[in-house]
Amino acid sequence: MSKFYVTTSVPYVNAPPHIGHALEFVQADVLARYHRKKGDEVFFLTGADEHGVKIARTAEKAGKTPEELVNENTNKFKELLDILKISNDDFIRTSDKKRHWPGVQKLWLNLEKAGKLYKKKYRGLYCVGHEAFITEKDLIDGKCQDHKKEPEIIEEENWFFRLSDYTSEIKSKIKSGELQIVPESRKNEILSLINDGLEDVSFSRPSKDLSWGVPVPNDPDHTMYVWCDALSNYITAIGYADDEKKFKRWWPADVHVIGKDILRFHAAIWPGMLLAAGLPLPKTIFVHGFITSGKEKMSKTVGNVIDPIEIVKKYGADALRYYLLWDIPPTGDGDFTYEKFKERYNGGLANGIGNLVARVAKLGETTSPVVYSEGNIEEQTRNAKKNVCELYDKLICGIKFNEALGAAFTHVYFVDNYINETKPWTLKGDDLKKVIINASLLIQAFSELIEPFLPETAEKIKAQIKFVGNKIEIKKGDSIFPRLK
Repeated sequence: MSKFYVTTSVPYVNAPPHIGHALEFVQADVLARYHRKKGDEVFFLTGADEHGVKIARTAEKAGKTPEELVNENTNKFKELLDILKISNDDFIRTSDKKRHWPGVQKLWLNLEKAGKLYKKKYRGLYCVGHEAFITEKDLIDGKCQDHKKEPEIIEEENWFFRLSDYTSEIKSKIKSGELQIVPESRKNEILSLINDGLEDVSFSRPSKDLSWGVPVPNDPDHTMYVWCDALSNYITAIGYADDEKKFKRWWPADVHVIGKDILRFHAAIWPGMLLAAGLPLPKTIFVHGFITSGKEKMSKTVGNVIDPIEIVKKYGADALRYYLLWDIPPTGDGDFTYEKFKERYNGGLANGIGNLVARVAKLGETTSPVVYSEGNIEEQTRNAKKNVCELYDKLICGIKFNEALGAAFTHVYFVDNYINETKPWTLKGDDLKKVIINASLLIQAFSELIEPFLPETAEKIKAQIKFVGNKIEIKKGDSIFPRLK
């Protein structure tokens, strides 16, 4: 049995989840569910990044302890995972002293043993939003490009990681495809950054300034900075500290699913850490874009933040999953408005899936169960199933979610046209039976293809059009997707 290890990034839980988090969770979930259906042994990891200055400051403003704040927000992320039907196998929290900290400290000690950590005084620009030191070239008009705020000027003694030692090796592995960056534009972006030479990165902060985090081994005056703490979740969750067999089974990761704003951290700093520790690199880093709201960046001040939990409670998990996977380009930026959402829902879900299943269920309910054999299956049905499945597999492996879902939907269009052409309501006996059999077979194939994308919908279809041996049992049920007004 092949293994497939997929991860999301660990979202920073200084605030509740937004729709961008939902996008990343759903994308990773499609890959996990697809590989399980293929028969692979899958490990799907997500979690929460719970340390840092921003957490401590946010908690202080709210009159809470950092622990109270992260517990509250992490529970909201877990609620989103549950309500979206995300099939993750594990959830790692960076504040977990039993599961996470031992692996983080082991990695630190291995980097130190390799001679890749050193202490020095440093003066630099610190972006609280990124929880990172940045450079002048990262600024626009003196402000962080992403957070639109001026960085703080900080001077302190920190531990540093010799990332500069790995510039050539990381560049070589990305160019050769050993570390694959998807899409190509992000690969070119990181190579352009590496061409300028990678600089050593701060790996700690003084404990007096950052008490909320993992202590540096043998140096209680320092707290680990985000790189060694958060990035190492990908290995701490699979036994890096104390379960060598489990770790060797799952590492390296097959796919890291991340947002474009943390590309540098995952495609430069993380590979450098792994190389220094003598560990294999992840195979693929898949980079998605951002979601805007009405073409504007989401902001609490503007009042256009989209709450994914609210959408799911009102319209269902698969309705949101469908929009995110169909309407948002897998590797680019996309936009969400409730008007577009309802338009897509009515077009693809209510008029598409819901209407077709209802048509076939109505046709077959009076003749159910229908017994079929190979002789009842038309050649065009066989060809449609074969051709669509081959294209779908190719697109999924290329991480082209919207195109793969579109390939699956060709079955819907095909069956709709087939029914319109054959006019089964005018037929009786074997002629009617033949139409019901072929339409049902393609709807069955469709339900199998959409299962990684729309798992609840696939189950509902199978409940109405059920295959038991050589029998098709059809039972008309409630509308799978009632039309929105």
